[in-house]
Amino acid sequence: MQNFEFQDKMRIVQELVPGRQITLLHIIANPDPILYQKLGLDPKLDYSHSAIGVLTVSPAETAVITADISMKTSNVELGFVDRFSGTLILTGRVAEVESAFQHIGDYFRDKLHFTVCEMTRT
Repeated sequence: MQNFEFQDKMRIVQELVPGRQITLLHIIANPDPILYQKLGLDPKLDYSHSAIGVLTVSPAETAVITADISMKTSNVELGFVDRFSGTLILTGRVAEVESAFQHIGDYFRDKLHFTVCEMTRT
């Protein structure tokens, strides 16, 4: 029988306790072009007038609803949506991403009675 080191037996378990909440609403204004490329987003965007919006929501499946609201209420591009992790990434002008997040926050707070975090911007 082999003698294993402790790190060989170590295992990481990540758990998500779904609540009804939006835990992250963050806008990155004028990001560096490399950030678009590293995230796999459209490199043809006008970097100097653009923003990347990142959102996380629980339960994760409601990320689909956030994507729908953002596309219907603002002129943003959908960069990524994952119904398994609850992640949404939007791109567009700062004001448009901010508008999408405002509509999402309002809908989830007022209609679905979610806890919604404060929007942040860098």
